[in-house]
Amino acid sequence: MTSRTQGYIFLAAFALSIPAANWMIGNVGTSCIPQGPCVIPVAPGLTAPSGVLMIGLALVLRDLVQRNLGVKWAIGAVLAGAALSGLVATPALVVASATAFLLSELADLAVYTPLQRKGLVLAVFASSVVGLMIDSAVFLYLAFGSLDFIAGQVVGKAWMVVAALPVIHFMRSREALLTAEPVAK
Repeated sequence: MTSRTQGYIFLAAFALSIPAANWMIGNVGTSCIPQGPCVIPVAPGLTAPSGVLMIGLALVLRDLVQRNLGVKWAIGAVLAGAALSGLVATPALVVASATAFLLSELADLAVYTPLQRKGLVLAVFASSVVGLMIDSAVFLYLAFGSLDFIAGQVVGKAWMVVAALPVIHFMRSREALLTAEPVAK
């Protein structure tokens, strides 16, 4: 499979992860708070709005879109995901999500771009940490007017980033093997 084909797959998954996260917040969880989010446990004593898992994955997918298709495609995917969210979430949630995601993805982009030359795993990890912190704070404040779930948001997104790192490492190792020059005899 070519890098471009992989990029289109990552692009589709990324664009769909944003509306999926927004839908989950209002519909999936171990409990749903009146006029608030549906939440899930992310660690002992910590809960977060259920969309946290999809957004943690989205942070990694955005990096893969950029790596395979470029920055313009990554920014376009953020905008497309926000537009698709309008089909499954309330306008207030869409605005909060789109604003938080756009700001966090721009920060993620700023960190990822220079680090990708030093190693994909490091770039994905560092940029995702920056992105998840910004996304968590901005989203919670705009969507719910509080930062009550900030610890759960950060932990939940971090779980998804950490879970993705072995896959990213495998992809990077495979890519290095496929592009290696044959040794001259």
